[in-house]
Amino acid sequence: MDQLTYDDIKAATDRTTGHIRPVTVAPVAPETIRTESEQPYELWFALEYMQYTGSFKARGAQNFIQAHREAGTLPDSGVTIASGGNAGLACAWAAQQQGVRATVFLPSVAPAVKVAKLRGFGADVRLVGAEYAEALEACEEFAASSGALAAHAYDHPLIAAGAGTLLEEIHARIPGLDTVVVSVGGGGLFAGVATAARHHGIRTVAVEPENCRSLNAAIEAGRPVDVPVESVAIDSLGARRATALALHAVRENDVRSVLVPDGEIVRARQALWDQRRVAVEHAAATALAALTAPGPGYRPGGGERIAVVLCGANTDPGDLVHPAGS
Repeated sequence: MDQLTYDDIKAATDRTTGHIRPVTVAPVAPETIRTESEQPYELWFALEYMQYTGSFKARGAQNFIQAHREAGTLPDSGVTIASGGNAGLACAWAAQQQGVRATVFLPSVAPAVKVAKLRGFGADVRLVGAEYAEALEACEEFAASSGALAAHAYDHPLIAAGAGTLLEEIHARIPGLDTVVVSVGGGGLFAGVATAARHHGIRTVAVEPENCRSLNAAIEAGRPVDVPVESVAIDSLGARRATALALHAVRENDVRSVLVPDGEIVRARQALWDQRRVAVEHAAATALAALTAPGPGYRPGGGERIAVVLCGANTDPGDLVHPAGS
């Protein structure tokens, strides 16, 4: 399956309602955010970093495990997943809720805070390789030998559909929303959000670090292609290749692809802390950087109503203690 439908999003909403934390949205005075736009617009933050396990990934994990439980396809050997951290956390959490074993493979660069949380959910944690692709290969070998059900951090229709439930909630809470801004790694969040956004006539802005541009490269090539990955947001956005689901969502929806430099991601993240005491991952700050970074970025039109998704907060806030420049 290389495409999602709105029916997939609605089915995921039915499965996950009551099992995930509904998103909180907060209005933001645009003048308090240093942006490059010359026209007045309306800005909202979708505070998805407050989700169970600290990121939007809980949505897809719940949808994936509940769908397999409904179908009677959960094996005794449990589930396994490779992850930069957040998807593993969500899978382990959802598995624990359902009384299912979870084995999680992470690259060795995964933040210690994520490893500790995974073990707190009772997962068997295995650190393999220097980047996500190597952890994924080890996970696939384990699934083949153990019989465990292989989940995926982003490249699965149930995972992407679960992520799309976020847009359903944002749409319900912000009447007249014009645009949603999301960061992109492999494309699971983007594919789900863009599919739901299209149904509601909402534009999607897909934001990636300049050196982790799997979706942008796929758009240029007309097919998913491998890209090198190097960024401050590599632990969450370091996928070598975007999914076919994501590329299809680009073709079917009103989408703008934006690249931002690491320096602007760092500045956006620091600004969220300095001005609002919000500590998020670099991946979450990547979405905001589309509005705040000099250069092409994303420039809202006059009166445009925009929601920026702050997608995760599994980070060490130690480097945010002091105001920028102090």
